[in-house]
Amino acid sequence: MFEEKGKVKFENNKLIVPENPYIVFIEGDGTGPDIWRASKYVFDAAVKKAYDDKRKIQWVEALAGEKAYNEKGVWLPQETLDMIKDLRVGIKGPLTTPVGKGIRSINVTLRQELDLYACIRPVRYFEGVPSPLKNPEKVDFVIFRENTEDLYAGIEWQAETPEAKKVSDFLFKEFGRKLPDVVGIGIKPISKFATERLTRMAINYAIKNRKEVVTFVHKGNIMKYTEGAFKNWGFECVKNEFRDYIVFEDENMPKDDKILVNDRIADAMFQQIILRPEEYKVIITPNLNGDYISDAAAALVGGLGMAPGANIGDGYAIFEATHGTAPKYANLDKVNPSSVILSGAMMFEYLGWHEVSSIIIRAIEKTIKNKTVTYDLARQMEGAKELKCSEFGMAIVDNMG
Repeated sequence: MFEEKGKVKFENNKLIVPENPYIVFIEGDGTGPDIWRASKYVFDAAVKKAYDDKRKIQWVEALAGEKAYNEKGVWLPQETLDMIKDLRVGIKGPLTTPVGKGIRSINVTLRQELDLYACIRPVRYFEGVPSPLKNPEKVDFVIFRENTEDLYAGIEWQAETPEAKKVSDFLFKEFGRKLPDVVGIGIKPISKFATERLTRMAINYAIKNRKEVVTFVHKGNIMKYTEGAFKNWGFECVKNEFRDYIVFEDENMPKDDKILVNDRIADAMFQQIILRPEEYKVIITPNLNGDYISDAAAALVGGLGMAPGANIGDGYAIFEATHGTAPKYANLDKVNPSSVILSGAMMFEYLGWHEVSSIIIRAIEKTIKNKTVTYDLARQMEGAKELKCSEFGMAIVDNMG
């Protein structure tokens, strides 16, 4: 179906990208189609600006979410998974996830099926964006969140089911742990294997990008054998494999040009990113804590509408909007497409098309400085001109020149 010359390859732990690669896109639910149209317009224009006609993205649509259910009767068709496995790189809008019932998260399923073990969330401030901080320009760090384990592994049993009773009886008989009669039960697996591979990716990123601090964020003071182990295994990996590059916080030795490695308790870290954000550059965290802290950090720099995200494994990657579907705004051409656009900039970095990423970032910076923004930012900016979603994309393209 797809020509080999257009496929992204992964050989010897290195991505090989053709001049005209196939890239999978999933529009998303709710506001997804509006956001995608604006984002694609920006992407194509940036590639054209960077390379004229020498390079071009071949966009390939895959179905997931409501569109897939309406057309195929399933929320995540097998052909979508097969397509992403074949073409390796994709980008997506927000997808519906029911709360407390119905299907499990499509996002989580994609991460687990493709073993996209690192959720990477850069958090930085764009001048002019409204922020609750006095000095939001101090916020500039990248969160590496483990993406396959923890409570997101989906090992849980609904209250008052035979399975929940069986697990409850086992815990009482074997370990003397008595649970309430009506109780939902979940298991929180955290492994050395998953911790180490996430740590390697984050440390290599810090080395490559000259980030001077790496912080493990965990709740190991309470969950000693899961999150405590996460911190211990991470430190052990850093010490054994990257000793020449790092120095630990508790070591009485000069830092020189080495990376400072430390750790923080998760609840305290929520204060730290508000009061002392400049002290953190790369954050490594288990799945659930990473979800919380990355959304909280996004609030410091304009909210989820300004927050990009990537799910990356070994040779596979999906870049995504980090916000929800906002169905009440669907088809109104209203919402901020920056989350997908900035995720696209991450995607072009991943592909090695750094010129495209730089063009996108600079154009967004200029567009926001001009106070030509969508409603979510305009309502908080004095003298701003409110643009539709599509108009914001056009403004970004206009500012590429």
